[in-house]
Amino acid sequence: MAQAQLPLNTPPGMSGDSAKEHPKAWKWYDYFTFNIDHKVIGIQYLVTAFFFYLIGGLMAMAMRAELLTPDSDFLDPTLYNAFLTNHGTFMIFLWIVPAAIGGFGNFLVPLMVGARDMAFPKLNAIAFWLNPPAGAILLASFFFGGSQTGWTAYPPLSLITNNIGQSMWILSIVLVGTSSILGSVNFVITILFMRVPSMQLTQVPLFCWAMLATSVLALFSTPVLAAGLVLLLFDINFGTSFFKPDAGGNVIIYQHLFWFYSHPAVYLMILPIFGIMSEIIPVHAKKPIFGYKAIAYSSLAICFVGLFVWVHHMFTSGTPPWMRMFFTISTLIVAVPTGVKIFGWVATLWGGKIRYTTAMLFAIGLLSMFVIGGISGVTLGTAPFDLHVHDTYYVVGHFHYVLFGGSVFGIYAGIYHWFPKMTGRMLNETWGKVHFILTFIGTHLTFLPMHELGLQGMPRRVAMYDPQFISLNQICTFGSILLGISVIPFFFNALWSWMYGEKASDNPWDGLSLEWTTSSPPLIENWEVLPVVTHGPYDYGMNGRSATTDKAPSESVS
Repeated sequence: MAQAQLPLNTPPGMSGDSAKEHPKAWKWYDYFTFNIDHKVIGIQYLVTAFFFYLIGGLMAMAMRAELLTPDSDFLDPTLYNAFLTNHGTFMIFLWIVPAAIGGFGNFLVPLMVGARDMAFPKLNAIAFWLNPPAGAILLASFFFGGSQTGWTAYPPLSLITNNIGQSMWILSIVLVGTSSILGSVNFVITILFMRVPSMQLTQVPLFCWAMLATSVLALFSTPVLAAGLVLLLFDINFGTSFFKPDAGGNVIIYQHLFWFYSHPAVYLMILPIFGIMSEIIPVHAKKPIFGYKAIAYSSLAICFVGLFVWVHHMFTSGTPPWMRMFFTISTLIVAVPTGVKIFGWVATLWGGKIRYTTAMLFAIGLLSMFVIGGISGVTLGTAPFDLHVHDTYYVVGHFHYVLFGGSVFGIYAGIYHWFPKMTGRMLNETWGKVHFILTFIGTHLTFLPMHELGLQGMPRRVAMYDPQFISLNQICTFGSILLGISVIPFFFNALWSWMYGEKASDNPWDGLSLEWTTSSPPLIENWEVLPVVTHGPYDYGMNGRSATTDKAPSESVS
């Protein structure tokens, strides 16, 4: 990437000598303030989300400890229900979505498109600062017994179970949803209108395409969930009867409102991860991405078709045959653009000069996990099969392969890949590989047996079960312990490396996208001079090009 002679922007209100004193890097304490720099906000998202991930993970391990035996001998069933509800809530709304969208999206999108910052920096900061209060409200709900209805909060159960805890749960989700809407507006405007002038749409990194599709999807679906939850809150506290069946309300309408968001929420969690995959694989395989336009447009296709598949969660809710047929077909169709991405990644790996870094190992691990989760997802999208395994552990195994084996593996891959850019330090690769091996084995041990449990008929969301399921449940519990242990080397590796790790160069992986043209960590204004795009972000090996040798002459930009 050539460098254009455009001076560093002077912050508003600073001129002359004061401008010369403007710092080029933030201090550690700036990360604990209301900071409008997109890079600081991105790291704030990642660190905060990881804290909530630890809380949700401890809840999961407690539930698996309870399920080690068929009897209720570790957690009280009421507390088990509260852990079940809030484990899913923490993992989805306060870990995967904020980390994948808020964390990587905020840090990378302006850098990848050559912008100084997001379009609306203050709005961006407000979007982040809605998340800590949401998490605090969710934790505080345990002082009142916590929400106990599962993360779906279906009425009438949510209307008659622990009204205070349920109301706090709703307020928490509405705050997170508001954050998502504000962030999505920022991403759309930044990607479409704040690209460096020399960057064409066909030169935008695939992560940005994924973020664009994610943001559009969030803007369409999130307000629907918010509306449904507000109506539920009114039913609980103010005597309305939107969803009260004994007062003329309709519980099925709530399911439609909930799943119209909550199935696209799967794509909100996985589309940014798909973007991360599309950045990591070509860099570490040293090969141009296969089918750039197909992968880019497939993100938009998932965004569109993903809005028309939600009823496959409701095949057992009295849906008429024509509706089952329509949503079975649409569910199978949405698998096509996902398959396009997987084919593109495999074709990129084929014949590449693969470097088995920790980031690449997690990316390849994600590829295998997501294929397993995708195959089981296609079966669940088929109405006749879903009628038999609905609300069994088959469903639990499926969505954990998609969300943990998919999203969490992708977040780990992204951290190992961009940690040098974020901190200026390299993560230890040996401990990174230990982390990967423990996580990979633990994931299969925990979630693969759940498919068999479901096929044998074990229901989900239960603290006590028939003794015939004890052997497979014990394997799942041992796997969950291994997953808990796997976080330890990652946590200490990240902490140690951030403070004392090997210093990273500006471009340790020889990447070609714009974020690698600035310093590690980037300057406050990202670049002293804005970059000029002279080639695509994945043009490895074309005309002998590499990230370290292909530089165009400096030129002026008006």
